[in-house]
Amino acid sequence: MLKMSVSMDGFCADSDPHGPQKWLFDTADDESNAWEISFLKDVGYHAMGHDTYRVMAGFWPVSNDSFSDLMNSIPKLVFTRKGLDADDAGITPRAVEEARATSEGEVVLNDDVIRSWTHPRVAQGDLREEIAKLKSEEGKDIVAYGGASLAQSLIELDVVDDYRFLIHPVILGSGLPVFTKAQSLMGLELVEARRFPKGAVAHVYNRKRG
Repeated sequence: MLKMSVSMDGFCADSDPHGPQKWLFDTADDESNAWEISFLKDVGYHAMGHDTYRVMAGFWPVSNDSFSDLMNSIPKLVFTRKGLDADDAGITPRAVEEARATSEGEVVLNDDVIRSWTHPRVAQGDLREEIAKLKSEEGKDIVAYGGASLAQSLIELDVVDDYRFLIHPVILGSGLPVFTKAQSLMGLELVEARRFPKGAVAHVYNRKRG
């Protein structure tokens, strides 16, 4: 499964990809958040690239966001040819230490939350081969959640079976695109469409094959 939040013109981040992306939060609401949570809670792995992992490993363990419990509990899967190093493993402990030093209240995390970020499953091989291996295993679905680079690579290889897009009612004009690496026509079947109070629309497509 590939889950992405995108603008009307197909960008998942504006011209400052490291900025706050305020448009995402301004046009999301409780119902659109509940839609995301409804399927994320049943996945077997949260797949991400190395850069996305580094951002999330320092954010979710100390976040009070409505998604934080879920994001901390889902097993993590990181695609990176270089593997993870000691600095990667230290991201979550550093974030926890900083939060404890600066927070007025007590920051309480169990060891399972910290370990889920410091010891993710790492896939270092060829992406197509790694995906084939994962699909052959018993277990729940895998969701790639956030990160334009990984999304583009998955689309380029045509290994996505289920596209789950939250389309926000904004036009950015420029930014990080999602579909620029698609190699050929890919047929999709719309299986769900929902509109939410602030105007975002969820579209779920199955990849039509054969």
